[in-house]
Amino acid sequence: MATIPTRDRVNPETINTTPQRRPEWIKVRAPSGETFEKLHQLMRSKALHTVCEEAGCPNMGECWGSGTATFLMLGDVCTRTCGFCDIKHGRPEMLDWLEPERVAQAVKSMNLRHAVITSVNRDDRRDGGAPIFAMVIRRIREIQPGCSIEVLIPDFKGKPEALQIVMQARPEILNHNVETVPRLFKQVQPQDSYEWARATLTNAKLMDPEVLTKSGIMVGLGETMDEIKETMRDLRSWGVDILTIGQYLQPSRKHLPIARYYTMDEFAELRRFGAEIGFRWVEAGPLVRSSYHAAEQVRALSVVHRKLYGDQAT
Repeated sequence: MATIPTRDRVNPETINTTPQRRPEWIKVRAPSGETFEKLHQLMRSKALHTVCEEAGCPNMGECWGSGTATFLMLGDVCTRTCGFCDIKHGRPEMLDWLEPERVAQAVKSMNLRHAVITSVNRDDRRDGGAPIFAMVIRRIREIQPGCSIEVLIPDFKGKPEALQIVMQARPEILNHNVETVPRLFKQVQPQDSYEWARATLTNAKLMDPEVLTKSGIMVGLGETMDEIKETMRDLRSWGVDILTIGQYLQPSRKHLPIARYYTMDEFAELRRFGAEIGFRWVEAGPLVRSSYHAAEQVRALSVVHRKLYGDQAT
């Protein structure tokens, strides 16, 4: 493990990193505007991190401009070296047990109706940092009632006891992204396991059937359409309710290259197929990411939210 955190993932001399021309249907606006600047200042004042910034999300301008963001917890240094991700990896600092309070206060300051909470992997801890997720869910509910909560969690190496800590706090959505097809899993996520992803998602649904489960796939890393559809079948068999599918965009030459860009027709085909095999909600498009339209998913589907807030759930 690197001592100094770095964003480097692959050696650009060993792979073909010649950039492809980005198709016309992929257009990313640079973040700007009064709301964006206000949110940026709020994050810095509370010493918070967002996955929007750390992972170079293409929707940051759109989402921040509308006053929403995905909070990144457990620090900003990951213990894994996934080849697609722009978050720093290396040796993380000690957990900050005051972080959940700062995140909750930021949610209240922004008057959010829906908060998305994610984290780096913390394989240095037996519990993977699960208690931090539980703390922030409960604190947001205390000081910002009516705000729905989605957590995008690590796999906790498939440990049910860590997952149970999060599930007992009852987020509206429990999300864990499978990211890619089984054949490419170790190339894309060398320290991850397809079996850990399966265990996380199936156990979550078994622990609390009323909590919505969610996962996401990136396309453009060298998979085939048949492989994507087979992975979608796996996810549905694991009880996943909501699926997001988006185009992989290479953060830098030191990340995995883009094998190809998918067309709008191909995304539409995957969206139709997802509906056919029983997903309750499918988002598929070139710039779709995990938290895309998350608030709408909760309002339309969440039993937990309706039980907590009744008429406020709409």
